[in-house]
Amino acid sequence: MARLKLGILISGRGSNLQALLRACAEPGFPAEIALVVSNRAAAPGLEFAREAGIPTAVVPLSAHGGDRDAADAAMTALLRAAGVELVCLAGFMRLLTPGFVEGWRDRLINIHPSLLPAFKGLDTHRRALEAGVRITGCTVHYVRLAMDEGPILVQAAVPVEDGDDEASLGARILAAEHRCYPLAVRLIAEGRVRVEGERARIEAPAPATALVNPAP
Repeated sequence: MARLKLGILISGRGSNLQALLRACAEPGFPAEIALVVSNRAAAPGLEFAREAGIPTAVVPLSAHGGDRDAADAAMTALLRAAGVELVCLAGFMRLLTPGFVEGWRDRLINIHPSLLPAFKGLDTHRRALEAGVRITGCTVHYVRLAMDEGPILVQAAVPVEDGDDEASLGARILAAEHRCYPLAVRLIAEGRVRVEGERARIEAPAPATALVNPAP
């Protein structure tokens, strides 16, 4: 069976890109990375892709006179030329245009460091700590026009510890992200996901037990 071709969009260190690179290197993983695109030439993640022999491209907004539509059209042209079937946002820190989002509808996914719909936007770890929640986490979801919305694919629940600060909580959530993103890609690549309206139906078992914090 042909492997699903991925396009990864990054702006920085490429932490989730590395997780996807490791997953795609595993025998039997049903997807492969066809192209990594960044809006920043200095993004460290580009080097990880090059070391793995993955083609890369840089599409800075400045090269298109600040025109986001033109920049996104250029990205789409590159992705299509590479045969990309699923686009994964992995720390891509620029707003995408409606044309791009709708053009890749149900073929564009993102990972967010909270249990959506809670704590959309930025500063998620700080806001979770300020709210006093006992459990937070991360979410992989299909992208829609509204920020941090779309059918949810995979979530991981991460307990908040009493001594946590943003850094310690963020580190544990990032470790969960590195498990969730490859899982979401696998589910899609294996044809186990179907989108009905704004809900993703997934052919996979749910955990048998609940996570309780603090432990009973």
